[in-house]
Amino acid sequence: MKKWVKILLYSLLGIVLIIGSAAGYFYFKFKRDYNSTDKPYKNYIGYIGQEKALLNDVYTLCDGGNIYHTYSSASLKAYAGTKKQFRTALTENYSGDKFNDSGYLNFRFLVNCDGNAGWFEIIQMNLDLEETKLNPQMVDSLFTFTAMPQNWKELDFHEKSSNYYMYVSYRIENGKVVEIVP
Repeated sequence: MKKWVKILLYSLLGIVLIIGSAAGYFYFKFKRDYNSTDKPYKNYIGYIGQEKALLNDVYTLCDGGNIYHTYSSASLKAYAGTKKQFRTALTENYSGDKFNDSGYLNFRFLVNCDGNAGWFEIIQMNLDLEETKLNPQMVDSLFTFTAMPQNWKELDFHEKSSNYYMYVSYRIENGKVVEIVP
């Protein structure tokens, strides 16, 4: 065989091996790494299971259900006004006088592209951060307030109104909300 044919064949073999190795690497990296079947945390940050979510059938998610602002939630940008206005509205809509529970009441939820809150997950804890059950009427009252659409605004992601993840945590002492996070 001529020398140039051998060089050409070895070059082609080298190129095929390089392409095959790159394809195998990318297959492993993107197919296997994102397979969450045998991993302890099977969902993305901000995931709220639809089978347990409250108000998951009232509104629809836009943009094929894509959720944005998942790592730190929409934070202070999501309040329809300011956080101070949110607290004032809470004071007008919620009176803790009839409750004596203390703890944290955490709402994790999604807000769709129209500013409607839904898909709620509620976590109730005592002041030592241990899961507990708080007074159901108090939880329902704060849930009703938190779910009100006038509390949330539409947020853009890449100049397009989008769905986003949000959370609100109320610190409650003797039935009174003493702190709201974020």
